Amino acid sequence: MKLLNGVNPCLLLLLAPSPFKFSAATQALPPQHPLQDPLQDPLSISSSTPLLALHESLVNHPSTTGLEANITTFLQTHLESHLNLTVHTQPVAPNRQNLLAYLGTSRTTRLLLTSHIDTVPPYIPYSRHGNALHGRGTVDAKGSVAAQILAFSSLLASGAIHEGDVALLYVVGEETGGAGMGAVNDLGLSWEAVIFGEPTELKLARGHKGGLGFTITAKGRAGHSGYPELGTNAIDVLVRALYALQGLKLPSSKTYGNTTLTVGKISGGVAANVIPESAFATVSVRVAAGTPEGIQELIERAVLAAEPGVELSFSYGIGPIPLDYDIEGFETTVVSYGTDIPRLKGDHKKYLYGPGSILVAHSDHEHLTVADLEAAVEGYKTLILESLKR
Repeated sequence: MKLLNGVNPCLLLLLAPSPFKFSAATQALPPQHPLQDPLQDPLSISSSTPLLALHESLVNHPSTTGLEANITTFLQTHLESHLNLTVHTQPVAPNRQNLLAYLGTSRTTRLLLTSHIDTVPPYIPYSRHGNALHGRGTVDAKGSVAAQILAFSSLLASGAIHEGDVALLYVVGEETGGAGMGAVNDLGLSWEAVIFGEPTELKLARGHKGGLGFTITAKGRAGHSGYPELGTNAIDVLVRALYALQGLKLPSSKTYGNTTLTVGKISGGVAANVIPESAFATVSVRVAAGTPEGIQELIERAVLAAEPGVELSFSYGIGPIPLDYDIEGFETTVVSYGTDIPRLKGDHKKYLYGPGSILVAHSDHEHLTVADLEAAVEGYKTLILESLKR
């Protein structure tokens, strides 16, 4: 497949009667939440295409997990006014909603385009430096959201898709627990194929690693730090338990590589002059082989042998996820991060594709190139049309 760098001319025809305009909420950034303090000042630019304008507007709506309401409202207005779609919102939690959009009156479609609208903290406002688009969510995953919507718009304007063919689904909570996609199962819908948007560097993913999450909690006995022999230091206990994980041999596979383990957060104690009474650490495992149950057993055995008194609490476990990649014209890859894919139940084909690199996602230098964003529109169009042929 040849990926074009330009935007399909029919997009301009589609939007010409109602030029893309920023709302007041877009022109001035919303009040910042404590978790959304910007790391840099925004650079005001004039976007030159509907694709870039939409992408900028999405990024300029902060949507840290749990605070997605403003971007859901923006997307609902945009899809109703610019594409004349029917939009159904699904409550997930107070002030948090998924958004399902489709042509006509029936929610039943053959194909689903989906991604998530939440981001990790902290909020970083949009800026453009030449052909590089910076800001929180530019890659993960508002680049996919913008490209999917413009691909849908182009195919709609050209008459290539019709009512009953394709729906758009944008969910909350992917970055923390997946509550949004979990709620989608309650809608009672099914599809022949689902195209998930995440950063894959414009490659079609053959699969991604699974995951296992757990917490180690250590208990001690508080006391004055001048007399450490009279207490039990919970942090010392926790450190010994975590050290036992470092020598643990975890399973690997030719397809998915090594199973990796990351201690993501440690907390404990109240002051430097107080013997810590409690401490805990959260750990994330990216599962490349074996079963979550088998890996859990290995972890429990190693940790409890080192420190029998600690508590282990496992929150989830998913094995490696194979994906469909039977559409020609794409390079393929295997990714190490997790997605919402296993949370959506049903017997459907599963495609994973999107612009940008996961290596800059979740960082203070998250960015996407204009060329990749434009190429993703063409990639999504190919995935849509080829899926509908099957």
